[in-house]
Amino acid sequence: MNPIEEKIWNYIDGTCTPAEQEAIALLIEQDEVYRTKYQEFLQLNQEIAGMELDEPPMGFTYKVMETIRTENARQPLKAAINPRVIWGVSVFFAITIVTLLVFTIANIHIGLSAVDVKINMPAGFKLPKMSNIFSSQVFKWFLVFDVILALFLADSYLRRKKTAKQL
Repeated sequence: MNPIEEKIWNYIDGTCTPAEQEAIALLIEQDEVYRTKYQEFLQLNQEIAGMELDEPPMGFTYKVMETIRTENARQPLKAAINPRVIWGVSVFFAITIVTLLVFTIANIHIGLSAVDVKINMPAGFKLPKMSNIFSSQVFKWFLVFDVILALFLADSYLRRKKTAKQL
């Protein structure tokens, strides 16, 4: 919509300020373009005002509401968790646990009566000191995260089990 049309519609609708109304009224009186557009828009506005708006039948409203209800019933309110995500998290935890077990077993020195048994690692492979890893803030936050995630997964599992019993 160009500025002339916008000004005229605002004038017809009465949404402009009194100063703008005076300026537009003056333009309509003096300018032929404004006058013709004003006459066209005024006639269109009167035709629209004379039209009766039909209300949709109750059946239509009912069908729309039923369609919305059935669409919402198909999809649960909570988003479904993708099974691949659960498998990915499980694999991550499994790898983390296995890695921690390997490091722990590698650093264990079992003292027997006559022989000290030590697991030999390949040449050039040095394990980090476990005392540094277990005392760091990153490891502590990692454990907190693991516990929270494990509690969340246990909760979701138990909720699914509870809802399955209720059905």
